[in-house]
Amino acid sequence: MKKILFLTGDFTEDYETMVPFQMLQMVGYEVHAVCPGKKKGESVKTAIHDFEGDQTYSEKPGHNFTLNYSFDKVNVSDYDGLVIPGGRAPEYLRLNEKVIEMVQHFFTANKPVAAICHGIQILTAANVVKGRKLTAYPAVGPEVIIAGGEFQNIAADGVFVDGNLVTSPAWPAHANFIREFLKIMGAKIEM
Repeated sequence: MKKILFLTGDFTEDYETMVPFQMLQMVGYEVHAVCPGKKKGESVKTAIHDFEGDQTYSEKPGHNFTLNYSFDKVNVSDYDGLVIPGGRAPEYLRLNEKVIEMVQHFFTANKPVAAICHGIQILTAANVVKGRKLTAYPAVGPEVIIAGGEFQNIAADGVFVDGNLVTSPAWPAHANFIREFLKIMGAKIEM
């Protein structure tokens, strides 16, 4: 059974956490949801980001998401892929040295990585996007460019794949986002 490391934290985007986590479990992967400073059984608070006609998304309280693995027990070499949801969590998770080292491992080993929305902020902080084509929530686009990446401005339900990297702008892309991640993970889904 393939194992996925799922990096999250308080005020992660609700849909970008709950839906991919459950979708990856549904196809049979062992998915370890972890957060720095937290242990298995503890939870992170989520936030629901919605597009309601304002200049940016609105934010509402989401669910409590229970972590199923302890951050301190992670051995990155045990994992076949990495998923990073968005929300506000990436803005502070990217300050954690261990998170950065974990992300860099997946790129050095050329393992599949999927990041959505603001999750790309962790990739830019880890200095792994230089020369890569990727997308993100549009407000993160300047960070991608500053970090040396080629920002792809695509629709909110779109997905962009560059080698082992799958990125999407926001949760409306879940079906496309997870489908493309499953492809690079080597999954075969019969229709």
